[in-house]
Amino acid sequence: MSLQIYNTLTRKKEEFIPLEPGRVKMYVCGPTVYDFLHIGNFFGAIFFNLVRNWLERAGYEVDFVYNYTDVDDKIINRAKKDGRAANEVAETFIAEFEKDFRALGLKKHSHNPRVTQYIPQIVAFIEDLIKLDKAYISGGDVYFAVSNFAGYGKLSNKNLDELIAGARVDINEQKRHVADFALWKASKPGEPSWPSPWGTGRPGWHIECSCMASSLLGDTIDIHGGGLDLTFPHHENEIAQSEARSGKIFARYWMHNNMLVFSNQKMSKSLGNVRTGRSFMQEYNPETLKFMILSSHYRSHVDFSQTQIERAISGLARFYSSLALADKLKKSGHSLVPLSVAFEDALKKANEKITESLDDDFNTPEVLAALYELMRVFNALCRTPGKVKPEQQAVGEVYYSWLRKQGEMMALFQEEPHSFLRSLDDMILQRKKLDRAQIDGLVAERSRARLEKNYARSDELRGELTKMGVLVQDSPEGSFWEVDKSQL
Repeated sequence: MSLQIYNTLTRKKEEFIPLEPGRVKMYVCGPTVYDFLHIGNFFGAIFFNLVRNWLERAGYEVDFVYNYTDVDDKIINRAKKDGRAANEVAETFIAEFEKDFRALGLKKHSHNPRVTQYIPQIVAFIEDLIKLDKAYISGGDVYFAVSNFAGYGKLSNKNLDELIAGARVDINEQKRHVADFALWKASKPGEPSWPSPWGTGRPGWHIECSCMASSLLGDTIDIHGGGLDLTFPHHENEIAQSEARSGKIFARYWMHNNMLVFSNQKMSKSLGNVRTGRSFMQEYNPETLKFMILSSHYRSHVDFSQTQIERAISGLARFYSSLALADKLKKSGHSLVPLSVAFEDALKKANEKITESLDDDFNTPEVLAALYELMRVFNALCRTPGKVKPEQQAVGEVYYSWLRKQGEMMALFQEEPHSFLRSLDDMILQRKKLDRAQIDGLVAERSRARLEKNYARSDELRGELTKMGVLVQDSPEGSFWEVDKSQL
């Protein structure tokens, strides 16, 4: 099966065939940098990182552009509120986003252009549209004339009659048509501005992405991605101005990730449920954010309810616990022996399922299901009492490298397993107001009771620990404990 991508433009899955053999040109709309990004802004960053990685694994060279909008009304308003320059606000929050991006362990993009670096190209782009009678000057502003572009509305499935009826457009006497949108805005006192043939001003939002995409990738790109909320007007307007200028298809495949919800409610300031990615990662760890987003199909809502958060933590704990065991097994010192037939068969099925699922419009829930199934087989073969057997070491060695490799594609499971599990335990202990030293003391007391064959006291202490949500494992090397994450 070849890679199939759901194309928003055609509203169906299509076989992915790039314009140039062996090369993929991909543009994804990045953030407007006026504040710390909310959780939803990281959906695209995390998902399209996987898209790029899967394309590269398939042998493509991927040229990936992810932009920063560093001049915008929101940035200007934040600058006025803070009493500083707009470019200082943008620089601050680009740096903060990049800090979060590194914490997520995502791969760097090929290019991270900023709007302010492309002002001359934007001015030239607008000049071309005016010459082609696709744009007009009005009172120092420049507008795109939607009536002069026959395909307007094809991405969002809107028509001009609907727009005239008032669908998400502003009434403006300077416009010829209510759906016309600004390519250039005349400067206002105290706002950033640049010279142009129509007077000083700054670019409109939509023209920026069209210009950066065409400057770096050419008139036609393979994949254009972004959040579902950008379909109209942003992406619709990108198509109109880009195709009106070049006469060519702007993007061949349009991919839109869905939105985050909180217990089935949209994130909004009025509901008071807006949360930054930074605060979420500080409380729950970046792995939790990635795991939650990739646990749902990218075209579905991702529910950030407390139940789903705890389910994600539990799932991560199971995977990292299996990695910790595999790490221990592969260091056991046996001479390697052939893999068991059962594990080899399970490994083959998992690899086939992962390929099939990612080729089916990046079905990440099915990918995780394949990982869970191989983990189940690994645990059945290797999570047994007694000394490590040579065949268990062989399985541990293969499983460890395999899960890390599959995880790398999703930016998951790259942490050191023992340290990560300890950090999860510390997070849960803090929430439960439990003390690690107190638990260490109870486990040590139980170990002494077992040595003295005081099994009644040993069982009593185990019961006490169980009530606290602590699991104790006994081994030839001693007793070890972890927080029970299956009951989260």
